[in-house]
Amino acid sequence: MKILCVSDQLDPLVYSTNVKERFADVDAVLCAGDLPSDYIDFIVSSLNKPTFFVFGNHNLTEFSYYHRRQAEHKGAHPMFQKEIANYDLSCHHGAVYAGFRAVREPSLAVTSRGGKRTPLLVAGASGSLRYNDGLCQYTDRQMFLRLLALVPALLWNRLRYGRYLDIFLTHAAPRHIHDREDACHKGFDCFNWFIRHFRPAYLVHGHIHLYDLNSPRFTASGATSVVNAFSHCIIELGET
Repeated sequence: MKILCVSDQLDPLVYSTNVKERFADVDAVLCAGDLPSDYIDFIVSSLNKPTFFVFGNHNLTEFSYYHRRQAEHKGAHPMFQKEIANYDLSCHHGAVYAGFRAVREPSLAVTSRGGKRTPLLVAGASGSLRYNDGLCQYTDRQMFLRLLALVPALLWNRLRYGRYLDIFLTHAAPRHIHDREDACHKGFDCFNWFIRHFRPAYLVHGHIHLYDLNSPRFTASGATSVVNAFSHCIIELGET
């Protein structure tokens, strides 16, 4: 299974009239945050492939729709309040929101070594480490508690499909893997706990811009390949 990963930057190779031809063999798309909604719209309408996204710490115009209580706490604009009350959050712009949810995608089959075909299993986490009390920012403890809420669904995956998860889609990086030491770009320690226990094939993140061609984009952490999706990259998911 070939998957296009994007984050943080409108890549001219993706935002192009040739995108269908360039990425014709892609089976799915992962959007790892800090992307305008119209960019995600363009990808969905152009490629017509299952697309999953999380929010970053910027481009949060529509965050209020998906996180009602936080939006109210942070003072969402009153014009949004009536719409928020009855809004369907599961799939917007044709893309599936994976933030703090476990998603099973039956249209994408993952084949086990025994030949059994099961749905692609994705879970996600929006936002960054808290650095100025802005929207979609969390302390490590707050993020850990949100990850704990995913555990029942992951245990069900293990019982039903023989594995917890295929892809963990985040905006921030794990601590000490691809992250930086400034307050905004430090990663989450709890992400390391999560991948150690639930062993996804990939953790795909954004947030860390790659201006140096020598900066690592792929790093192994136990059974998980940690991938920086900045701009765009391709990953391949094989047998589980």
